[in-house]
Amino acid sequence: MDYDIANPELAAEGARRIAWAGRRMPVLASLRERYQEEKPFVGMRFGACMHVTTETANLMLTLRAGGGEVSLCASNPLSTQDDVAAALVAEGIPVNAIRGEDTETYYQHLQTVLDTEPTITMDDGADLVTLLHTERTEITPLASMEETTTGVIRLRAMEAEGELRFPVVAVNDSDTKHLFDNRHGTGQSSLDGVLRSTNMLIAGRTVVVVGYGDCGQGVAQRADGLGAKVVVVEVDAVRALSAAMEGYQVMTATDAAAVGDLFITVTGNMHVLREEHFAVMKDGAILSNAGHFDVEIDLKRLGELAVENRSLRENLDEFVLEDGRRILVLAEGRLVNLAAAEGHPADVMDMSFANQALAAEWILENRGELEAKVYRLPAYLDQQVAGLKLESLGAGLEILTPEQESYLESWRHGT
Repeated sequence: MDYDIANPELAAEGARRIAWAGRRMPVLASLRERYQEEKPFVGMRFGACMHVTTETANLMLTLRAGGGEVSLCASNPLSTQDDVAAALVAEGIPVNAIRGEDTETYYQHLQTVLDTEPTITMDDGADLVTLLHTERTEITPLASMEETTTGVIRLRAMEAEGELRFPVVAVNDSDTKHLFDNRHGTGQSSLDGVLRSTNMLIAGRTVVVVGYGDCGQGVAQRADGLGAKVVVVEVDAVRALSAAMEGYQVMTATDAAAVGDLFITVTGNMHVLREEHFAVMKDGAILSNAGHFDVEIDLKRLGELAVENRSLRENLDEFVLEDGRRILVLAEGRLVNLAAAEGHPADVMDMSFANQALAAEWILENRGELEAKVYRLPAYLDQQVAGLKLESLGAGLEILTPEQESYLESWRHGT
């Protein structure tokens, strides 16, 4: 088994944490139980580039329960939980991921996963797929799956340019993923990362949320719930109007930069906070990023502008500008919820990773019929995942009567 982890002796602690997360993932557990009987993934090799967390570990164990071979590497250099990596290796699952690994090591680990010649790849940011279209074109998997908005954006660009070589399932686009993982997961875990890094009081502060998609909506809701004055920066007029009607102030980035105490970027784009914004920020402004890549804040330019740069506490760096103003950056501008906290709660990742497992089944059921394009999972799978989650919460789901079904299907009923 080819693996590269920080410390194998952390396995026992990782196993305890994986088990705790598993207790809060009943939908995935129900799939694992079925897979142990049916073994749908015998002969399949899964190559996964994902955040190495307790929730991901439960997905890997579920795929293996179904008979699949699994190899895992990190999708972000700072999101790996070293005890989880050790626990998976102890279970016989090869992991190549070390928290804080440099860029060269990060890409070596991706290459190691691709060396297994996976039948299906699983991405969180499309790094594996990108390598399969650049350096490793000798490998053509049956299909791939993508977990996050940023990755789907990259994949749709590849499809539009006619460059996509194989089918990809945009798991992120499933309602039981993006409406819950992105909104409730990102919203809670991002504020968790901010609080762990700073121990600041959110109430009364002006929190600027840059980007008002599903993730940005969740961040704004949670900040509002903690008593913050929320400002939204958005380029889409409909989303901006939605934010305004939720009661948030909507401003340009330049106007918001002058009033913000805490900034959280969640756009999937680059340099949404840059030199012109640094120039008007308050002394002590705190910058954080909840988007997938560490490009949303122009940290290179901030470093050039700073006359001093020092670490104040774990995941909190201070940049002192020439005029004496101090700008603080959390988690090196990487995903604050994973780099400075534990990522999304297992309760919400339960649905996201159930979608991943079901996507693998759907790919196998439709192999030979899928084209080199980006697919969304059928709606009936969303209903299946949501129904199982509702059942685990003790919630009841109303069922239409035959009369109601007839009424909805007919055009003959009038006023």
